[in-house]
Amino acid sequence: MIRVMIVEDDPMLAQLNAQYLSQFPQLQVEATFSNGRDALTYLKEHEIQLAVVDVYMPMLNGLELLRSIRSCGIQTGVIMITAATEMSVVEEALRLGIEDFIIKPFSFSRLQEAVQKYLGRMNLVKSSKWADQAVVDKLLGNGFTGEERSRDLRKGLNGKTLQAIENLLREERDQAHTCESISQSSGLSKVTVRNYLNYLIETGQLESSIDYGTGGRPRVLYKLK
Repeated sequence: MIRVMIVEDDPMLAQLNAQYLSQFPQLQVEATFSNGRDALTYLKEHEIQLAVVDVYMPMLNGLELLRSIRSCGIQTGVIMITAATEMSVVEEALRLGIEDFIIKPFSFSRLQEAVQKYLGRMNLVKSSKWADQAVVDKLLGNGFTGEERSRDLRKGLNGKTLQAIENLLREERDQAHTCESISQSSGLSKVTVRNYLNYLIETGQLESSIDYGTGGRPRVLYKLK
């Protein structure tokens, strides 16, 4: 299990990011912070593999947090999700070794792409004792295909189950579905359904959107393309 930390000063966005990330069975959100100072203190005492970080925050902003964790030798991977669009911010974040840089507002599919790139690199590092040029190119993002990024999801997929979920979606093609509604209709667990929905998004068959009109927590809606 990959332990994840969210650093975001907007409570609603922090909740939404946590909801997004919970759909990846490989990830576990361990902590959420509204400022970089508290996040840095936590990182010094706990092992976190991946941090999702905003730039504009009080006390210690995202770039300052990134500089601090690198100067401390902390190897946590960082995905920045931010409204910051200054090229100087992007340039420094890249120089400090971020995994990805996502500009708000963003779609679930864009975050999914960033997470799958990260997972693909981690799997490659664990499975390769020696590096040749092909391995290095993949680690640098020059050689990953969508198929390779989603290979870890495919391992647990079953053709008949996938077909059943696709049939449910096709029967009401014009209707947006939730993970919960598909789970109830199919009799599958929500965790299982999320795996298949993630796969369908990766392969370009499904699109997702956010429904904010629930009066409570936002819902992720899925619809066939």
